[in-house]
Amino acid sequence: MTDTIASFKPKAIVFDLLTGLLDSWTIWDASTPTGTSLEGLKWRKQYLEVTYGSTVYGPGSTYEELVSRAAAESGLPSSSPEALHKNWKDLKAWPEVGQVLRELRKKGYLLGIVTNCSRELGHAAVRSAERAAEEAEGEGEGSWKFDAAVTAEETGWYKPAVEAYHGILPLLGDVKPEEVLFVAGSAGDVVGASKAGFRVVWNNHVGLERKGDVLPLREGQSLDEALRDFL
Repeated sequence: MTDTIASFKPKAIVFDLLTGLLDSWTIWDASTPTGTSLEGLKWRKQYLEVTYGSTVYGPGSTYEELVSRAAAESGLPSSSPEALHKNWKDLKAWPEVGQVLRELRKKGYLLGIVTNCSRELGHAAVRSAERAAEEAEGEGEGSWKFDAAVTAEETGWYKPAVEAYHGILPLLGDVKPEEVLFVAGSAGDVVGASKAGFRVVWNNHVGLERKGDVLPLREGQSLDEALRDFL
């Protein structure tokens, strides 16, 4: 496995957003009646099951609708998804993300995001990750940008559909699937991105269980650990 990593030189590194780069789990917890992971974790795991089983983005299966459906199936009131939308502005990157992004940019990789999200909330969340890179060097708002970012609403597909991952490729220019390293945030991403022809590492920051028999090149509990062969 180590030899495979050492020999792989990606042209682009593409990230899952809401777990791979951001601690969205905290605001999910805060949006429940108890404000704790006791309810938030159950809701979030149900959301992952619902979203990764939906495939097509559209009427009846928009991001906001699936979040609400997962809340109801977890026994939570409608006030929870409403609170999540309100708390979205509080999204923060994992502590190491800003510096890691800056180091990857210095090494010349194209950097992109594929996220199972609506256009509005997805690009607001992208700014949270970009802000972390700016703050790492004390730079001003808007001074650091990803090369490309695409949401499920924009591609019409939810991960782990291959089309969801491939939706980023035209935005990155002359990049083929085999030239992409994908940073997964969940077990579903490990499987889905691999099927899309990407090589995969997993930032398993929250300790999720593996699914299937597809393994990432490396699994870490932080972004820098998952990407240590490329920094």
